[in-house]
Amino acid sequence: MTLPRDTDAANVLVSDFDGTMTRHDFYKLAVESLVPLGTPNYWAEYRAGTITHFEALRRYFASIRMSEAEVLAVVDGMELDPQLPVAVEELSRAGWSVVVASAGCAWYIHRLLAAAGMNIEVNANPGRFETGAGLLMQMPTDSPYLSQTLGVDKAGVVRRHLGAGRTVAFAGDGFADADAARLVADELRFARADLAQVMTQEGRPFHPFEAWSDIAPVLLRRGN
Repeated sequence: MTLPRDTDAANVLVSDFDGTMTRHDFYKLAVESLVPLGTPNYWAEYRAGTITHFEALRRYFASIRMSEAEVLAVVDGMELDPQLPVAVEELSRAGWSVVVASAGCAWYIHRLLAAAGMNIEVNANPGRFETGAGLLMQMPTDSPYLSQTLGVDKAGVVRRHLGAGRTVAFAGDGFADADAARLVADELRFARADLAQVMTQEGRPFHPFEAWSDIAPVLLRRGN
């Protein structure tokens, strides 16, 4: 993982990665095309509360028995928003720093960002790929945002920047993003998919988005 960086930016956009910066979640693509038939429904176990979010993903990833090339092809299929570099640059010029906070694995996040020429802070669970053993995701034990249920405490990332007096926006798509999303101001909350459902049920306002780059114009119109 990338350790937190000091930033002079007065404004920080904390963003989930899978399904937020990308069109698809890696774990969903892995379940569809990488894990063996008969693999247990670990996601259902997580939703039932019998295992943690981290453990569900760890088990799925460790079930992969394809080659690294086949796994990387699926990583490409996550479809990183092609306008991400431009949007991040526009935000940077307007005084916004972008920070990734993900309960997924840094192994594929760094590959996608590097391929897009991106160098931004990434807080995610470390891991490595081993043929025959799968994608081995680990707890980020050296992270100040360690969570026993998610690996990375996304709400902790938001709290750090709020505590430093910065204006903080949050963008996400999943159930695991809800705690972080609740911490930011209504006009700085961006949600889609499961997170949008949770925020709607709770009566919390948010900006819907389809692609991550849809967020930048909203923040740029807001100003500093």
